[in-house]
Amino acid sequence: MSDPAWRKSSYSPDASNCVELATTPATVLIRDSKDTSGPRLGFSPTTWATFLTHITK
Repeated sequence: MSDPAWRKSSYSPDASNCVELATTPATVLIRDSKDTSGPRLGFSPTTWATFLTHITK
C-alpha cells in the first residue's frame, strides 16, 4: 500500500509544528508533522465527523 497524500492546515502559523491529515476511503489518519515516520492515529470517517462537529460548536 502506498503512503496516502498528507496535508497540513492552512491555519497553522508554523507549518513545521502542526498535525497532518490524510484520508483513505475507510480511514482518516493523523500524524505529527515533526515526526512523519512516527505513530499515526486512525479514525473512521464517522468518528472523525463526530469529533469535528463537537470541536466547532
